[in-house]
Amino acid sequence: MKNPWEEIPLTDYENHMKLDSVMQLQAMNKMMKGQFNTYPISSIMIFGIAGGNGLEHIQKDKFERIYGVDVNSSYLQAVIQRYPELDGLLECLCINLIDETNKLPKADLVIANLLIEYIGYECFQKAVRQVNPKYVSCIIQINLEDNWVSDSPYLHVFDGLEQVHHQMEEQTLENAMLEIDYHAIRTLEHMLPNGKKLVQIDFER
Repeated sequence: MKNPWEEIPLTDYENHMKLDSVMQLQAMNKMMKGQFNTYPISSIMIFGIAGGNGLEHIQKDKFERIYGVDVNSSYLQAVIQRYPELDGLLECLCINLIDETNKLPKADLVIANLLIEYIGYECFQKAVRQVNPKYVSCIIQINLEDNWVSDSPYLHVFDGLEQVHHQMEEQTLENAMLEIDYHAIRTLEHMLPNGKKLVQIDFER
C-alpha cells in the first residue's frame, strides 16, 4: 500500500498549513528555531521534513550534519532547491519510517513535528532506537474539538490520511518514550485557531 503522504502535493499541504484559520506553518517555524538551538548537539535528524519549514534558522557553523527524512521524494527535492546554502551540511533521505527504520543513520537530536500522528507510537520508538539520539524533540497536535484537520479549501487533499492517523495524547507519548529510556525534560504549548494546540515535548536519554 502506498503511503498517503506520497500523494499529497507540497503546495496544497503548505497552503493549508499557513491559512489564517490554521496557522500551523507559522507556529512550527517559530518553535523549530528553539528546537535547533536549545541543546549542545552537532547533528540533527528531522523526521517528516516536508518542504523544509524552519531550516532558515539553522546556524551552519553549529552543526556538522543535518538529515532531512521524508517518505515523499518530491518534498525532498523541494528542500534541496529551497536551501542551496545548506549544501554539504544537509542530507535528504527518502525513507518510510513505518518499515525502513534500519536505513536511518545516527544523530544527536531527533525532531519529529506532526509526524508521530501518522506512524504511531511503536514505529516512532523503533525509529528513535535506530537513530539513538541523546535528545528527542516532538511537536504533536492536540485536538480540543473533534475534527483533526482544520476546515479549508484544501481539506479533501488529506482524505487519504484517515487510514494512517493516530490521535495523540501527551501522557501516552511520554509513557512510550519512557519505555525506551527517554525522560520528558521540557514542555511548551502553542494555541492555534480552530480548537487545536501544538504541544512540544522534549526528551533526554
